[in-house]
Amino acid sequence: MRSDKAPLLEVDRLTVRYGLLEALSKVSLTLAAGETVAMIGANGAGKSTLLRTIAGLHAPAAGIIRLDGLDITGLPGHRRVAAGIVMVPEGRRLFASLTLEENLLIGAIPSRPGAWNLARVLELFPWMAARRNRPIVYLSGGEQQAVAIGRALMANPRLLLIDEMSLGLSPAVVRTLYDLLPELLAAGASILLVEQDVTQALRVSSWAHCLLGGSRSAAGPASSLRPTSKPPTSGWPAPPARPVRTSTWSGSTRSFRGSSSAASMHCLRAAFH
Repeated sequence: MRSDKAPLLEVDRLTVRYGLLEALSKVSLTLAAGETVAMIGANGAGKSTLLRTIAGLHAPAAGIIRLDGLDITGLPGHRRVAAGIVMVPEGRRLFASLTLEENLLIGAIPSRPGAWNLARVLELFPWMAARRNRPIVYLSGGEQQAVAIGRALMANPRLLLIDEMSLGLSPAVVRTLYDLLPELLAAGASILLVEQDVTQALRVSSWAHCLLGGSRSAAGPASSLRPTSKPPTSGWPAPPARPVRTSTWSGSTRSFRGSSSAASMHCLRAAFH
C-alpha cells in the first residue's frame, strides 16, 4: 500500500530535451518521506536523465519539481544539495587524486543538520577505518561504490538519488550494498533509485515506475512486479483506475497501471531484459 504521507518530492509533467531530442516527456511521480521508489526501464529510457534533472544538473524544458511543496524547478544544483537532495551518480565519480577519507569529507555540508558525519559513515562501513588514508584508486569497485554512498551521506540527505548502484559489481557485492538501504531509511533519508538490476531494485522498494522512451508507461507496488517466473509475453489485462494489492508478478499485473496495458507490457519486458 502506498504511503498516505504528504509527498516529500513531487515531479509534475517533467519534460527534458537535449537539443532536438526529447529525453523525458511529461513524466510525473511522487515520493513520500521514508519511502524507497524504483525507476526501471531499458537503457536509454531516460532514467538517469530524470535523476540528474531532479538533482539540478539538467534544466527541464517544461514541468515542475517540488520539495516539501515548494517549487525548486529553477533552483541550482548546489542549493538543492543544501536543501537535502543528494545524488550518488552512475560510475561513482570519485576524485582519483584523493584518499578514501578525503573523498568522504568533500561531501560534507556543514550547514546541513543531521546525524551523518565521518565517524558515523566509518561505523556503517567498518572496513573503511583501516583504509581511510589509502588512495581511492587502490580500492575495488565495490569499495569505491561504498565510498560514493558514504560521500552522499556526509551531506545528511533527505532525498537520496542513487543511479545504477550495481553497475560493474558482482552480485554478492550488490546485495551487500542493497542490504544497507533500510538503515539509511531509518536514519531519515528517502530514496529514489535507478537500477539495471531490476530484481534488487524491486526487492528494496515499495513502489516502482517504468519508463519507456522517456515517458512513464506504468506505475504500481513493487511487490506486484517481483517475478516468481519469467516475465509474461502477452495477455496482460487492462489496468484498473486505482491500484489494488495482488499476488507477486507471475503473469498478473492487476496492481500495476499505465497508459495502456500494451505499453506497460512492453516497458516491463524491456526492463527485465
